[in-house]
Amino acid sequence: MNEEFKKYFPQVEYVPILRNLETNRYWRNENLLKVALGKKQHNIARAVMGIIDKYIQAKRDAFVRFIETCERLKAVVAKDDQEVEAFILSLLAPSVDARIFEIVSYAILKSFYHDQVVYFGFDLDSIQEERLKLYKTGRTNANDGGIDFVMRPLGRFFQVTETLDVRKYMLDIDKLEHYPVSFVIKSADSTDALRQKLRDGAERRYAVKAIVERFMGCVEEIINLAVLQERFKQATAQGYLRNILDEVIVQSKVEFNYEEDGTLSES
Repeated sequence: MNEEFKKYFPQVEYVPILRNLETNRYWRNENLLKVALGKKQHNIARAVMGIIDKYIQAKRDAFVRFIETCERLKAVVAKDDQEVEAFILSLLAPSVDARIFEIVSYAILKSFYHDQVVYFGFDLDSIQEERLKLYKTGRTNANDGGIDFVMRPLGRFFQVTETLDVRKYMLDIDKLEHYPVSFVIKSADSTDALRQKLRDGAERRYAVKAIVERFMGCVEEIINLAVLQERFKQATAQGYLRNILDEVIVQSKVEFNYEEDGTLSES
C-alpha cells in the first residue's frame, strides 16, 4: 500500500501505514487523516475507522445472506430447478460483487468443461483419453500476481476481471511471458466489442503495430456474461445444476471464512 501511495502521491511526505519490523505491528498514519477547517485542525481517523467497520459489517452480512440462500436452494434443488437456475443466472450480472462473480464463473466453467475429453500419448499405441479439469488457484481478488484458473491437461490459463484497462491485461500477459490467456470479463458487451476495445486501448498505448498484434495474439478467448450464461445452460442441461450450486457453496465458504455456526471468521 505504501508503494502504491507513493506512486500516485509522490509529493506527500507521509506513508499510510507505519510498521514496526521487529514486532510486526502496524499503525495507520493519522497525519494523513487530519483536516483543517478554518484555523482548527480535526483528526478524522476514528470517524474513518468507524465508516470502514460499518462497511465491513455490511459486506459480512451480505455474504452470510448469500451463503444462506445457497444452502436453502441446495435443499430444494430437486424440487424446483427453475428457482436455482434463476438464482445462478442472477449472479451473472455487471453489478454482482467481483468475488462472487469469480466463484460462480469457476463453478460454471468447471462443470461445463467436465465432459470434454482430449487424447494424449507419446505414440499411437499409448494414446489415452483425459477429461478436461479446471482448477482454482487461490483466493479471489487476492492481488497476488497469480492466475485465477488453470486447466489440465491442456495448460490453459484463465483470468477473471471486471476492467477493460489494457495495462491490467498486459500485466497478466507479461508475467506469463506472453503465454496465451483466456479472460473471463464481467461485462454485458459482446465478445467482439470487448476484443475491439482491448485493441483500441493497445493501439492508444503503443504506436507499434507489431506490439499490438503480439498482445492481441495472447488473448486466447474472451468469455463474457452471455457466454457464461450459455455455458451454464449447457451444463445444466447435462445434469450439473447441483454440482454447480455445491461448488459455489464450497468456494464461498472458503473465500469468506464461513464458520459452521453461520458466522464469518476474522481470518
